[in-house]
Amino acid sequence: MNPKVDTYLADLDTWKEELTALRNIALACGLKEELKWGVPTYMAHNANVILLGGFKDHCVLSFIKGVLLSDSAKILESPGANSQSTKVVRFRSLQDIQEKEAILKAYLFEAIEVEKAGLKVEKKAIEEMVIVEELQNKLDTDPMFKLAFEALTPGRRRAYNMYFSSAKQAKSRLDRIEKFTPRILKGKGMNDCICGHSKRMPNCDGSHKYYE
Repeated sequence: MNPKVDTYLADLDTWKEELTALRNIALACGLKEELKWGVPTYMAHNANVILLGGFKDHCVLSFIKGVLLSDSAKILESPGANSQSTKVVRFRSLQDIQEKEAILKAYLFEAIEVEKAGLKVEKKAIEEMVIVEELQNKLDTDPMFKLAFEALTPGRRRAYNMYFSSAKQAKSRLDRIEKFTPRILKGKGMNDCICGHSKRMPNCDGSHKYYE
């Protein structure tokens, strides 16, 4: 058990019991525990196998190479339309995790075998948009950010990419990305307020507080 993960769990306001249960399952499968990108990360054969994380209405166990798993129990979901490698299992209660414990362990052992065999995910080119370099670097180095960004609607992804790329200097683009990272992690678009509406939509009266 990594003490950094102890601290991470101790500081949580939500999903503490659920993520602790997922942690125990991962450790029971012999995975090495680290804290990377600010979230619990579990490794085998010097490769990242899974991540744990919490969102507003659910927590997740993310398989880095989930597309290579057989998914015999049909519990894996794509985090977003453009995800080509990661698959997630979403949980909304401790009971749900406990009921799936045996299945999760089987999936984890399969994921370990994937890394042992050195299998790679063959990614197809996506022509939806040309992502600005600084945003692509963020996606490549921060799995939780990538998970949240790919879960956004195509329109929200395009809006962020256009706004980030419109800055003339690299530092300005990086600053914009860091400023909007908390909003992206909450699943919000650039024009969303806390009620979930867009400020361009007629059913939002504009009286809500927008995220900073």
